[in-house]
Amino acid sequence: MDAYLAELQSPEEMTRCGFAMALGALPGFLLRGRLQQVLAGLRAVTLCSEDVSFAESRRDAVKAIARICQTVGVRAEGTPDEVVCKGNVSQIYCTLLDCLRDYTTDSRGDVGAWVREAAMTSLMDLTLLLGRDQPELIEAPTCQRVMCCLAQQASEKIDHFRAHAAHVFMTLLHAAGPAGPTVPHVPHRAELEQLFPRSEAASVNWTAPSQAFPRITQLLGLPAYRYHVLLGLAVSVGGLTESTVRHSTQSLFVHMKGIQNDRQALESFSGTLLQVFEDNLLNDRVSVPLLKMLDQMLANGCFDVFTAEEDHPFCVKLLELCKAETSKSKDVQKLRSSIAVFCGMAQFPGGVRRKVLLQLLLLLCHPFPVIRKTTASQVYEMLLTYSGVVGADVLDEVLAVLSDTAWDLELLLVRGHRNRLCDLLGVPRPQLVPKPAVG
Repeated sequence: MDAYLAELQSPEEMTRCGFAMALGALPGFLLRGRLQQVLAGLRAVTLCSEDVSFAESRRDAVKAIARICQTVGVRAEGTPDEVVCKGNVSQIYCTLLDCLRDYTTDSRGDVGAWVREAAMTSLMDLTLLLGRDQPELIEAPTCQRVMCCLAQQASEKIDHFRAHAAHVFMTLLHAAGPAGPTVPHVPHRAELEQLFPRSEAASVNWTAPSQAFPRITQLLGLPAYRYHVLLGLAVSVGGLTESTVRHSTQSLFVHMKGIQNDRQALESFSGTLLQVFEDNLLNDRVSVPLLKMLDQMLANGCFDVFTAEEDHPFCVKLLELCKAETSKSKDVQKLRSSIAVFCGMAQFPGGVRRKVLLQLLLLLCHPFPVIRKTTASQVYEMLLTYSGVVGADVLDEVLAVLSDTAWDLELLLVRGHRNRLCDLLGVPRPQLVPKPAVG
């Protein structure tokens, strides 16, 4: 056994895979008395490290953990070295749930998806095992975290893994024995059973964006699920695959249209959206598509209600997060998305608008010519779209400066035109910060 556990840290990935699967296949009598040691060894394999990717070994370790749980069985008052019990169940859940945050990529693409898929299957097997034998071991916070993480995966962009997440979610929701539901503490169970009736479970094709997103976005109306579904949707709405983007965007807009007259629901949704942004600041996997999603939402009037008052807290916080996300960034895609968001935010009156205009004027003198040209073009369109951003007396001259200036010329030539725009818009001219003297 010690030799098996030592090989889990082999520098060869296939060796790790083989010994992880071997441990998962061991009979119960070999695991008794060593269960904690074996689980700790496999848990170590599931951890991502800076220098080693080894996605396949992480996937196989996750599968092995679930198999071992099935082999040793469950006894609430048992000892952690013998069976799954009170003493080790929370650690097992933590290991599997942490694997749902594996978004490792390499030259093959999103290899972390293999680990996430294995973790979803393992969570299903473990939860059904506990639900049938010792449901008291499934605590309410754990069940909520499992269901919310599955809802997030069911909102994401890769068809195959979205469908797998939905299958696991529906299996746990609808699992039942003679005494009632197998899995206790499912948040909003009654509403979920109405939204996803058992009779529909087999007929819905969750790999098809046209069927998946209209259903999963209904969870945005349930507070427990809203954060995780929004986190998954951001990656889909701001993604690259045309059908995924189209159907996820349409479904999101349907939800937003439905809450336009419910101020409390809109405030709650907006607060959750800002929380997703803040929690994923500078995490490009989420923040770049999230900026694209915000652009779409602003352009489609999802936050029109907030234009009725000056400096609504949502607008103030959104501006703060956008500035933090793009500060000192050299990522052209991120900067382009942020320009679109800043332009969309110009519809909000008050101090926010002045600060947004300042950000856009700063971008007109960005070191990258392509960013200067993009900014000029989008500001031009924004001024034609939103009346009242600029006084009618200066609008024509502002538009002329934006359209007639060659923004890809040298910065020294461009800066004069930008400063003229500052004067026309009543925004203070940005001051060059002198570089600190060397020595």
